[in-house]
Amino acid sequence: MPLCKDSHNGKSYIACALGMEACKHYYATKYIRLPELLAELAVARGEGKFKEAIRHYQKYTLLILDEWLLIKLTETEARDLLEIIHARHKKVSTIFCSQFAPLGWYTKFPEATVADAILDRIVHDSHSIEIQYIDKEHDRSMREIYGIDSKNT
Repeated sequence: MPLCKDSHNGKSYIACALGMEACKHYYATKYIRLPELLAELAVARGEGKFKEAIRHYQKYTLLILDEWLLIKLTETEARDLLEIIHARHKKVSTIFCSQFAPLGWYTKFPEATVADAILDRIVHDSHSIEIQYIDKEHDRSMREIYGIDSKNT
């Protein structure tokens, strides 16, 4: 389920709320920022534990990937993501939080074939929630309007 659009509008908050609800129902849930995931996979690859890392991320019923595709991926990072997404495809759920609409994701991959493989597994079997600023005129996010932001407390 891609949650996308403008920064500071509550994407991560909503994804984490869904994750908390999944936990209440005893679903194995993991939240991680994409840069952290890519770093973990790089270390696992270097230590010869890459397959173990893929199995680790396959076991979660719900995986929340925040900061999805903020920057362009390297070829190795894209292939590593393909392994995780392929392992999870049609078996368990993944939430992708991105500031970019899914149509813009394609340009973040270094090669078309890997982009096609990943995006085919995500876009065609998902629900997309596009979140906009509630009060963009005053540059106020959902957190500020509803009192969740620490500046209002």
